[in-house]
Amino acid sequence: MPVQFTVDEMNAFLDEIFPQIKGQFIVEQLDDTGTVMRLRINDTHLRPGGTVSGPSMFALADVAAYVATMGQIGKQALAVTTGCSIDFMRKPEAGKDLIAKATLLKIGKALSVTDILLYSEGKSDPVARSTMTYSIPPR
Repeated sequence: MPVQFTVDEMNAFLDEIFPQIKGQFIVEQLDDTGTVMRLRINDTHLRPGGTVSGPSMFALADVAAYVATMGQIGKQALAVTTGCSIDFMRKPEAGKDLIAKATLLKIGKALSVTDILLYSEGKSDPVARSTMTYSIPPR
């Protein structure tokens, strides 16, 4: 299925429906297989020990799955997470943005399933891996 948004259109859509996170989550690439996104890390994302918090990593994975799904189904803002798992594998670097590489594994009428790898910017080994399932509202 062809992608329903350009990168700029998706970033504008996120700003419109989630104004509370405006400018934090940036879509860098969007195609029919998934998305690449960035979380701009700042002090609010850090935890003791000089690392990015688990909730911040989870949020990036969740938003990336949402964007990958919206890219295929269009503006259906009420799609919701119905399942998730996340494995934290390495300590992300506090001064580096997080990058999500999300790959759609399945997109159907009712569900989408996305695999997400998270990286500290500039590093080749992932810091976390997540699988997210989204419920797609009926049209």
